[in-house]
Amino acid sequence: EMVKEFKVRKQLVMKFLKGIPGLRYTEPDGAFYIFPEVKSYFGKKAGEEVIHNASDLCMYLLNTAHVSTVSGDAFGEPSCIRISFANNQKNIEEGLKRIKKGLELLG
Repeated sequence: EMVKEFKVRKQLVMKFLKGIPGLRYTEPDGAFYIFPEVKSYFGKKAGEEVIHNASDLCMYLLNTAHVSTVSGDAFGEPSCIRISFANNQKNIEEGLKRIKKGLELLG
């Protein structure tokens, strides 16, 4: 039952991320997280804050969008962030909406 549910959640996340400009990803095989490449956001700014790397972007999303992500540095993917879909669909959708809104504020 949970395997089916995680497949649904994975599809939800991939569909949503497809609508966010500048993100690239591959479909996860069996995990409950996805690693979108976010380097297109490096160098962008929000006010005086400049996004230099994935860690900066994760902190920005935490402080601005109130969503916790993990820098890909911890997993050998410095141009990526890790987004988990080990939550219920409602919370996943809300988190993804917040991420999208936060990224849209970067210029």
